[in-house]
Amino acid sequence: MTLHGARSPAGLLLAAGEGRRLGRPKALVELDGERLVDRGVRTLREGGCSPVLVVSGAAQIEVIGAVVVPNPRWRGGMGSSLRAGLDALPPGCPAVVVALVDQPRVTAEAVRRLIAAYEEGARVAVATYDGAPRNPVLIAREHFAAAAEAAEGDAGARSFLRARPDLVTGVPCGDVAAPDDIDTPADLEAFSRRPRR
Repeated sequence: MTLHGARSPAGLLLAAGEGRRLGRPKALVELDGERLVDRGVRTLREGGCSPVLVVSGAAQIEVIGAVVVPNPRWRGGMGSSLRAGLDALPPGCPAVVVALVDQPRVTAEAVRRLIAAYEEGARVAVATYDGAPRNPVLIAREHFAAAAEAAEGDAGARSFLRARPDLVTGVPCGDVAAPDDIDTPADLEAFSRRPRR
């Protein structure tokens, strides 16, 4: 049992984009024999999130171990996916860890660190790498509405985080994860050549 009761933070994987520069939806891309969407769900689950929701859009996807939330407004950018995911969280969900499908080097340990910070009292926890805030991000329930309201275009939670730096607890994760994303075929090729983490 955590300080906030028995319920775990939920996991929210944003996976709705069409992957314009990559040439196909990132959710369906395989890396090390595993689709990025399955990898992201596994990372959130192993990190301690339950339930895990996946926001879909450009591609219809089915994912074992997750609830798929269709976002008919996915062309409006990541902000619309964040709003759709936050709206779909179950009643009483105490917090949510938001991750992006195109960052496969984010690890379960990074997720666990965010949840640990939450259990120690952080209301918004952000993974940092060399001091710079990136993903994933944990948001406590009382800030869901403000995060959704601030989510516009491709900014996701960034506008909310910048508007409320007083809430944000940085959680160093650079020793266990990396925020590198897959945007182009060259990125994917480079990831495929790296040793598995």
